[in-house]
Amino acid sequence: MYAKKSLGQNFLNSKTVAHDIVRAAELVPTDTVLEIGPGKGFLTEELIASGAHVIAVEKDDRMIPLLSEKFADAINSKQFTLIHGDIVEILEKGTLKLPPAYKLVANIPYYLTGYLVRVFLEALSKPERMILMLQKEVADRIVARDKKESILSIAVKVYGTPHIVKKVPARYFTPAPKVDSAVLAIENISNKNFSDNESEKRFFNIVRTGFSHKRKKLAGNLRELFGDKTLSLLDQANVDLNVRAEDITLSDWLAIGNIL
Repeated sequence: MYAKKSLGQNFLNSKTVAHDIVRAAELVPTDTVLEIGPGKGFLTEELIASGAHVIAVEKDDRMIPLLSEKFADAINSKQFTLIHGDIVEILEKGTLKLPPAYKLVANIPYYLTGYLVRVFLEALSKPERMILMLQKEVADRIVARDKKESILSIAVKVYGTPHIVKKVPARYFTPAPKVDSAVLAIENISNKNFSDNESEKRFFNIVRTGFSHKRKKLAGNLRELFGDKTLSLLDQANVDLNVRAEDITLSDWLAIGNIL
């Protein structure tokens, strides 16, 4: 069964990588795990073998009969729930029913990476842990491997702790993508850095404004929000007045927001 380019499908073909993904998820039989885009069920098989309850959302019509037959026993025993639908539409409609505690594991289409990371981290019911297969370049940017932060890296770190589990060469997929991938884990996910919705909105408004003009210094960008108070605000937050947004840490951004 060929992969559909329109769905961003690249099927994982390495048992070792699948094992490493499940190991990183630290699944136990009492866990519920959400898998997005199970495809042919290569990773799904390992997830079910962990004993956890697996909920899988698959958009591709062709895969539903295959998955239903392959995991018939798990479906009958209620260990596996297969949902046929588009995860974006399902999330927007709010029809996905998950327990208060769950983990997200997915080899997601690259074009959905930013959307899914944002939606699940900002959700009221957040996953305890996220294990995602991403483009290596995106994973590197999230953990700021080059020590340069971005809106994406700060947005992830304010909710959890990201780290790269392993690099996954393109040859471990069928068809092989043009770039290498990486397994990214986001752990300790919570809303602990925000006292309420207003503080959350304020934080992201500050970060977006701070990164609005990459070549400008942070102080220059934040003048759009704080005007003449900008330098005093940064001074109170102990942030260097000459830095750019990419050079300051999550704790610096939080310090700026907490002064207001």
